[in-house]
Parts: sequence; C-alpha cells; structure tokens
Amino acid sequence: MLRAMKAEIQLRKGELQNKNLKSLYFGGGTPSILSVDEINSLIDEVLHHFSFEKDIEITLEANPDDLDKNFLKQLAGTPVNRLSIGTQSFFEEDLKLMNRAHTASEAEGSIKRAQDFGFENLSIDLIYGSPTSNLEIWKENLHKTIALEVPHISSYALTVEPKTALENWISKGKVKSPREEEQNREFYYLSDFLKDNGFEHYEVSNFAKPGFYSRHNSAYWKYQEYLGIGPSAHSYNGLDVRSWNVANNQQYIKKLNEKLLAKEEEILSPEDQFNEMIMIGLRTIWGVGMKSLKEKFNDRFLEHFNNETKQKIADGILIVENDHLKIPEKHWFMADGIASDLFLV
Repeated sequence: MLRAMKAEIQLRKGELQNKNLKSLYFGGGTPSILSVDEINSLIDEVLHHFSFEKDIEITLEANPDDLDKNFLKQLAGTPVNRLSIGTQSFFEEDLKLMNRAHTASEAEGSIKRAQDFGFENLSIDLIYGSPTSNLEIWKENLHKTIALEVPHISSYALTVEPKTALENWISKGKVKSPREEEQNREFYYLSDFLKDNGFEHYEVSNFAKPGFYSRHNSAYWKYQEYLGIGPSAHSYNGLDVRSWNVANNQQYIKKLNEKLLAKEEEILSPEDQFNEMIMIGLRTIWGVGMKSLKEKFNDRFLEHFNNETKQKIADGILIVENDHLKIPEKHWFMADGIASDLFLV
C-alpha cells in the first residue's frame, strides 16, 4: 500500500498548481496504525515533489488507543505537528454504542500524553445526540474537554447508517433512536458553551480557539485545490474537476503497480459548482461571497439566487454582511436544509 501511494504521488505531482504546500493531512481512517518510520517515508516522498511552507500544518488522525507513550515519543521527532483524535465521548456507554475500541480513560489519557510530548495543536471529535446520552452527560463531556485545554473541536450529531450494528439494535428495540429535538438542544448548548470559553464557531461542526482553525479543512471550505492520495481519496482542482480513487485496496494497488492511476473524475457543471458554493459557504462564518457569485455565474444563476434568497432575508433566515450571504448562527442546525432550498436543479 505504501509503495502504491508513493507511486501515485509521483504520477500526480503535476496536478497541483501551487507546489508550496501549506497543509498535509493523514486521514481517512486509521493512519495512526502506521509506524513512525512509515509516516516519515510518506512525508519524504511528498517532499521529493513539493515544498513545504515554513509553518505547514501536518495533521495525523489518530485513535486514542494508538497513542501510547512510545508512539508519541517517536512521533514528536517527525514533522507532524497536529493530531486529530477520534475521542467521540468520555463516557463508556457512548463508546460501547459507537463500537469504539478505546475506553473513556484511554480517551482522556491519550490527550494528556500527546500534550506531555509537546503536541499542543490538538483537535478531538465529539458526538452528541446519542441515545445513551442526555444533556447532563453532554455538559460533562464538554466540561472535560475544556479542562483538558483542547484548542479545536469537531462535533457531529449521531446518525444511524444503514446496515450497521446501531441500526440493528434500534430496529430490535435494544436502544432508542436518536431524537432530533434533543440533538438540536445539545448542538446549541455546545455552541454557547464553547463560545463562552473562548472558542470561535467557524463552521457548523467546528470550533477553535483563535489561531487554531484547521488550515486543511478551511481550504476545502474556501474552494481551494487539493490532492488526495490513497484508496477512496478525493481531489479537486479548485475549478471544475473533482476526482476520486477506487475504494478497493487490491484494485488500487494493482493499478499503481502497473503505473496507472486508479481514479475516476467528473466535470462539475455550472449548476454543480453553484450548488456546492452555496452549500459549503453557508456552513461557515465566511458565508458566500456575492462578488464571487457575480464573477463566476451568469444572469440565469443570479436571478435564481435573488429570487430564492429574497424572502429568507426578509424573514431573517439569511443575512447579508459585508457583501457575503450568511446563515445567522441561531439557524445553523438547519444549515443544510436552508442551503438546499437555494439549489438550482
């Protein structure tokens, strides 16, 4: 797999216009199962073909149970300077429901150990709206997070995916289905609590202390180009081409062994580009730039945009600030639904 990923980097080195990288992200599953030597070898391969900005953000997604002292000690000697830890919850019942391998004590311990080895730029994932939780437990989760001095939090409502153990348990009545009204209440408590503790709510699901916004994810949300390497990885040229690699590991490796790319691509129609700009922009504090819309789209799009936004602006569901269309934060829980109302189909 590592040889195939290096071969893909070599084959695709010409796809990025900007060869000076400002972020590198090891994600998409469990990259923390790699050895530190393997992580370094992938970074070295990237450096053969690209340069790094002096303050490049290099993130490693990690499971709490992978972050033992030996691994962290070695990792601290690499260029990796940010960890995104899949904590999910500090409560055992939540973790069991989500089928997580780590325990509540490992969730807390992994954060403290990472900090002990100099990793201050930490992000953790937290899940709210679980049937095993309630508002009081959720408050305790957040108080624990503040006490641990984590500067970035990504938080999502628990969703029930098809053909999962959770769906099966719910269908058999073993656990209750998540309730939207409870998730709504926990979402707004999350937002208010974190803002009271110095966080900025900069994307619907993301909160950061000043200076700790995810540089990598912010590039997605600002429609910048990115290159994804490995099975299932997605890429975007910043304009109208999106591509994705095959998900099957063996097919991916076979193609790259033959010096062939294992990817498909699509040309985004003007409608696709318009809808994505609306969807992504309205999930952030930056909103959708009216100037960008006028430069990028013709009168048909702009007329549709004006017709669809007029009443929502009058009702206060949308606002215009500094020539940017935004959703007021009090309506962010419904951001995706509000954005989809503006789509051109």
